Amino acid sequence: MAVFHVNQIKGTEFPAGRLTKVIAGPGAPAEPDHFVMGQVTIYPGGEIPVHHHEQEEIYYIAKGQGICELNQEQYPIVQGSYIHIPSKSHHYLKNTGQDEMIMLFCYAPKGIVEHWQQELQPVGGEE
Repeated sequence: MAVFHVNQIKGTEFPAGRLTKVIAGPGAPAEPDHFVMGQVTIYPGGEIPVHHHEQEEIYYIAKGQGICELNQEQYPIVQGSYIHIPSKSHHYLKNTGQDEMIMLFCYAPKGIVEHWQQELQPVGGEE
């Protein structure tokens, strides 16, 4: 058994207004065989832009409020809400509150979803 703390993970800042920390998965202190888990801090007005991937996923809202869109249908979310996102479903999450939103995600199978690298690419070929 190993014990870790999320504050030990630097994470990745995304231009859409969030900090993503992979707490279990590729490159994380804990690396399970079959799934990925992480914590996302979405700043006020920040978001996870619309995307889709092969992995089935769960979002759990630990703090905050916002809007989740799943296959073009919007749902209000608050602390304690959780969302099941089936494989290949288009989804989006936005913080509409005045404070940070804290969201935990878990998806399987294990891998790094493509939209992370796409979001970090310079817009319009700029470097």
